[in-house]
Amino acid sequence: MAKAQQESIRLFDSPLLEAMTHVHPIIPLVMWGPFCTWLFYRAAIIKQNTGSDFILFGLLGLFVWTLTEYAVHRYLFHYPAKSNFGKRMVFLFHGIHHDQPDDPTRLVMPPVPAVLLMGLFYGLFSLFIPGQFIEVFMGFFVVGYLTYDYIHYATHHFPMKSKVGRYLRKYHLRHHHAKEESKYGVSNPMWDYILGTVTGPKKDHK
Repeated sequence: MAKAQQESIRLFDSPLLEAMTHVHPIIPLVMWGPFCTWLFYRAAIIKQNTGSDFILFGLLGLFVWTLTEYAVHRYLFHYPAKSNFGKRMVFLFHGIHHDQPDDPTRLVMPPVPAVLLMGLFYGLFSLFIPGQFIEVFMGFFVVGYLTYDYIHYATHHFPMKSKVGRYLRKYHLRHHHAKEESKYGVSNPMWDYILGTVTGPKKDHK
C-alpha cells in the first residue's frame, strides 16, 4: 500500500502567500530556462563572445555557483538567529524544509526569493566580472543553480539508482538526519571537504 502523503505545514494565514510557498518542480526550469537562453543569446550574438570566452567564464560561473550554494546553505539558511523575527525568517527560508523534508511542493526554491537572490547576485557579480562576459558568467551560474535545485528535488523524491546519485542522496539525507552541523553541499560535497564540514558537532535542539 502506498504511503499517504503528509499534509503540508501551513506557513501563512493568507491563501495567496501560502500558495506562493508551494512550487511545482517544473517552475524553476520554466522561469530560468528562457532567462539563460536570453543571456547566452546576448553573449554570442550581441557581445560576440568566443568559444574560449564561453569555456572560461562558463567554468568560472559554475565554480562560483558551487561556493554560493555552500555559503547560502550554511550561513543564510542555517543562520543562528536570536530574535523572533530572525528565527521566523530562517524558518520560512529553510527551517520548514527540515521540519518536513519530504514535502514535494517545497523541494525547489519558490520564485519570489529565487528572483530576489538572483538579482542580488547579478548586481554583486557585475562589480567584478567585466560587462563583456557577465552574460556568459551568469548564464552558467544559473545553470549551476538549476542543477542544484533538481538534484535537491531528486534526493528527496527519487531513488537515484546510479552510483553518483546514490552517493548524493545519502550525503544530503545525512544532513537532515544525522543531527550534525555538516554536509551543506547538495549538488556536490567539494566545499564541505575543503572547509571541514563533512562532519560536525551535534545540533542544539533546545
